[in-house]
Amino acid sequence: TEAPVPKMLAPCLLRRVALTVPLLVVVALLLTEPVRSDQEAGTAIPAESRPCVDCHAFEFMQRALQDLKKTAYNLDTR
Repeated sequence: TEAPVPKMLAPCLLRRVALTVPLLVVVALLLTEPVRSDQEAGTAIPAESRPCVDCHAFEFMQRALQDLKKTAYNLDTR
């Protein structure tokens, strides 16, 4: 059996959520770093400072392939 929810609890929670969400948005906006005017939109990040996305994707695909091979082997042996 579920415990009955007091009638005043729902409006109280709703009011608390209505006050908390905008507060969190304001805090998040204050903590984020604004775009500086000397930063041009769409400027390319030099390759030296970027992580090697192709390498990570390749490693991920290799692991996924190994997992598929193991799964296929396990299914074949059953």
